[in-house]
Amino acid sequence: MSRLSPEPSNIDGSDFRVAIVAARYNQIYVDGLLFGVQAALAKAGVLEEKIIVERVPGSNELPIAAQLMAGKAYFDAIIALGVIIAGGTKHFELVADSSNIGLQQVALESGIPLVNGVIVGDNEDQVKERCVGPIPKGTEFGQCALEMAQLRRDYR
Repeated sequence: MSRLSPEPSNIDGSDFRVAIVAARYNQIYVDGLLFGVQAALAKAGVLEEKIIVERVPGSNELPIAAQLMAGKAYFDAIIALGVIIAGGTKHFELVADSSNIGLQQVALESGIPLVNGVIVGDNEDQVKERCVGPIPKGTEFGQCALEMAQLRRDYR
């Protein structure tokens, strides 16, 4: 269990534009992540009208959605949110791996910081703890996006 996350930086996000692409699969948990992300962005001053949220069917569709968003508009950061829970087959591993590799590829090719906010759990309890429970991964994903957006601005 990861409870050793860095302390959040004090970043003024009032001038940032952030894209969020969120899966609808396992929606109750993804919505918990989305709530945490939006709260972290709002706390840093990111204006609501500068946050674009797009929904896609599942985590496997996150990379192409992020790529489309990166290619059509200026964003300081993109956040991809999804939840994958292990099932009776290894299919969850295929989805998790392809989503992870695809998101990394989009980040490197676009030069836009892309936060991989896909939670992969062995069971629903692990996911619940991280998405709507005591381990606030959504908030952490929002804070990560802010730091990376600032870093990008610092080096432009």
